[in-house]
Amino acid sequence: MSIFIIAEIGINHNGSLDIVKQLIDVAKDSGADAVKFQKRTVDLVYTKEILDSARESPWGTTQRHQKEGLELTSDDYKQIDQYCREKKIEWLASSWDMESQTFLRQFNLNYNKIASAMIVYEPLLHMVAAEKKHTFISTGMSKPEQIDRAVRIFTEANCSFELMHCISTYPMTDEDANLNRIHTLRARYGCKVGYSGHEVGLAVSYAAAAMGISSLERHITLDRAMYGSDQSASVEPAGFRQLVGAVRKIEKAMGDGSLEMHPKEVSVAAKLRSHLPLESQY
Repeated sequence: MSIFIIAEIGINHNGSLDIVKQLIDVAKDSGADAVKFQKRTVDLVYTKEILDSARESPWGTTQRHQKEGLELTSDDYKQIDQYCREKKIEWLASSWDMESQTFLRQFNLNYNKIASAMIVYEPLLHMVAAEKKHTFISTGMSKPEQIDRAVRIFTEANCSFELMHCISTYPMTDEDANLNRIHTLRARYGCKVGYSGHEVGLAVSYAAAAMGISSLERHITLDRAMYGSDQSASVEPAGFRQLVGAVRKIEKAMGDGSLEMHPKEVSVAAKLRSHLPLESQY
């Protein structure tokens, strides 16, 4: 089955619907299966103390200015929904609070996403699992017992899910990738396992693609030099097109593992072994 490739727009749009549409175009033109956003209700996710604290950004001088500047409006999401339908690409979002999850329900999306930060938020897990939509669950910053609990919630709700191996550093250094955890997760939970990467470059994602992952998520950006905490861990358009193309080649190259001689080798073997006794050739 083909790897489901998610282009994580996240908050790299910087509150601009024009940038959103450009990134959707990049994802679609590259051959991704879906784009993903992050949805927050600012006053629920952050305390008043944090929101009132100082932070310089393009939107002002407080954390509130910055957080609200990065949030898309209800009308923005309606336009995103329409644009993705026109482009024939799936979209989904990770909610950081229950109000945001309720908001997303109006769009009747085909997929849900649990962000690594939210895998410990049991009320949200129960709420998402109750929707019974296939859910991607990122496992960054998680202890085994926290993953156990999330898996149990989705299993008991009879909600289709897959785990996504993730190291939540931005950017992640290659030596921290621990890709063998993909095998560990698959063996421990008996489920599909994907990879959500925050590394610089593409090599680690290529390696993950060769390990039988079911999904691959990478942040995308128009320019890694743009404002934003996720930009440095993101892939620019040319790199993302290269990534998707290479992953599709890797999928084909993996084959079925058969030990039988490939049919295309038969004539080559006959030519290169023609000097051998006939009984040695077969």
